Amino acid sequence: MLRLIDSPPADPNEDVALDAALFRALEAEGSPETLRFWECRRPAVIVGALAAISRQVHEQTCLADNVPVLRRISGGGAVIVGPGCLNYSLVLSLDARPELRQIERSYRLIMSRIAAALDIPGLSICGLGDLAIGELKIAGCAQRRGRRTLLHHGTVLYDFDLHWMERYLKEPERRPAYRAGRRHTAFVTNAPVGPEAIREAIARAWCHN
Repeated sequence: MLRLIDSPPADPNEDVALDAALFRALEAEGSPETLRFWECRRPAVIVGALAAISRQVHEQTCLADNVPVLRRISGGGAVIVGPGCLNYSLVLSLDARPELRQIERSYRLIMSRIAAALDIPGLSICGLGDLAIGELKIAGCAQRRGRRTLLHHGTVLYDFDLHWMERYLKEPERRPAYRAGRRHTAFVTNAPVGPEAIREAIARAWCHN
């Protein structure tokens, strides 16, 4: 059974740092597996570990609007988080869950469990690890792997200002095939459920199995 942490709204720097700390603690010390939820009070851009910020982010707009640009320890493209975007972090033992060692299989197994728990009509996995209703994305994810630990963290949109994506993020250079060239606001949508239902579903999938 995973430890559950529901973090109160905080500075996004603290949330990004806590994900990294939980990953390193399990990797180094064998601390408990963890499921954590968090949400930002204000928008923030979070880029992948190796991302070239200038190629993914409208930096001057972020600076003018006082939107922080932060770097996480996992890979993947830039995301914008803030009110209406629920973030979850799974810190899992690869020793206890060897089926997650293969990258593509791990995305499929984790996102299948979350999709089944959410039980939203028309919801499916698209691309490597997106959740979409039809072909409109509501959730994305990224991973960081160690010798014994997997950090899988992601976002679920439920009441998010989608225009923030256009304002702060450039169009990605690498896009999943199902995106079909669509711009941000034509590609994403909000889930038709609230944050408590999302929390309960993901916790039910991971903390009680």
